[in-house]
Amino acid sequence: MESADLVWCDATELADLIGTGTVSAVEVVQAHLDRIESVGGRVNAFVTVRGEAALRDAAHPAAGPLSGVPFTVKDSFDTAGVRTTRGSRLFADLVPEVDATAVARLRAAGGILLGKTNLPEMSYWTETDNLVTGRSLNPYDPERTPGGSSGGEAAAIAAGLSPLGLGSDVAISVRGPASDTGIAAIKPTHGRVPHTGHFPQSLRRWWHTGPMARSVRDLRLALSLMEGPDGVDPYAVALPGTSTSSGRLRIGWTTSAFGPLDPEVETTVEGAAQAFADLGHDVGPVELPWLSEGDCTVLSAILYTAEVLPYLRPIVQGREDMLHPVLQRVLQAPEPSFADYLDAEQQVEQLRMEFSGWFQDHDVLLCPVTPYPAPPHARSRHDAGDRSVPARTVMRATVPFNLTGLPAVSLPFGTTAQGPPVGVQLVSRWWADHALLELAETLASASPVRHSRPGW
Repeated sequence: MESADLVWCDATELADLIGTGTVSAVEVVQAHLDRIESVGGRVNAFVTVRGEAALRDAAHPAAGPLSGVPFTVKDSFDTAGVRTTRGSRLFADLVPEVDATAVARLRAAGGILLGKTNLPEMSYWTETDNLVTGRSLNPYDPERTPGGSSGGEAAAIAAGLSPLGLGSDVAISVRGPASDTGIAAIKPTHGRVPHTGHFPQSLRRWWHTGPMARSVRDLRLALSLMEGPDGVDPYAVALPGTSTSSGRLRIGWTTSAFGPLDPEVETTVEGAAQAFADLGHDVGPVELPWLSEGDCTVLSAILYTAEVLPYLRPIVQGREDMLHPVLQRVLQAPEPSFADYLDAEQQVEQLRMEFSGWFQDHDVLLCPVTPYPAPPHARSRHDAGDRSVPARTVMRATVPFNLTGLPAVSLPFGTTAQGPPVGVQLVSRWWADHALLELAETLASASPVRHSRPGW
């Protein structure tokens, strides 16, 4: 195969091509390195490219489901012997000695670490920009963001620089970037994949480690390789039995539960609902007053601020002038009162109970990922239809599933009139991750943008 073709194969196909001897792992890795050299500057997705080291690994890949397949990792995860900047000048020269658990598992499956991808400083923003590597750009439009905090990972995969990636998500950070760049991602059930070796180590109740890829089947493969306890992360537990999605499923959909939407986002969700109906599922609109009458971004701001500030302040003390302005503003925020913190905790518990009851009568929730397509860089407000909304609303349809720990998948299902892709989000009950991915794969087969790629 030509190198230009190899970089658009998904990880599953690459594993098959390498396994059958059609191509070598070295050829596959070299094809991606050539692509990075040729067009990588258009998106600025990488912090570190392993180059010759990746080629050496590819010459003798470990046996396994990913044998010889390159993958990339968000630069918030530790990688043994490879610089891990965390998007911060405070850690610009940090070289960990041990891989994060998820990285180690992908390597043990034969994957070849190609490089580390860009992120906002310490993963704390929905725009991928920092003072170490600069701003990442959306492959579909450089004037737009690829999202955050796993925005460099999403941009790399969407641009054909990597077939498979590892991201992390505390509010939106794999699903939003996936929607902004036309790829797929899953935030698994909390505790399914160990979060060991990720920075920051605060907010562990809400951080999730998840794969990102151009195909849903790659998400299924990667999740199967990363899941399960590691004896370190106390939230990573022995997995309960899982079922497959078969027969007629009860799918509720909403475009009204998360505030104002861009009309093209609304149309995309409605199109996905129709596709599910055409596939024979029981599909209907639903009202979710416990979401529409509140705003989970407010709850997350209280909970996250209360934990992040005491954690980060000692780390950055005396070096605040080295921080990105966004993180400087975060650290200057007032700490919530104890009463407000407890009230937010109780509201999250109520939210979990509401979803637990809702999933007694439904199998899947279909909803937007973000209220608008990938927005322009560094704006404090965005347009959602005819409404101007604060930038934090970009997380309104994603953060509820971090607070509750429910599994959620983002996959492309539309494009705007200007070209950027639009994703939809599928959510299911706790621990039904693989059934959810099976259903997502059937929806992906009906997506009008499943072969979308930048025009270069």
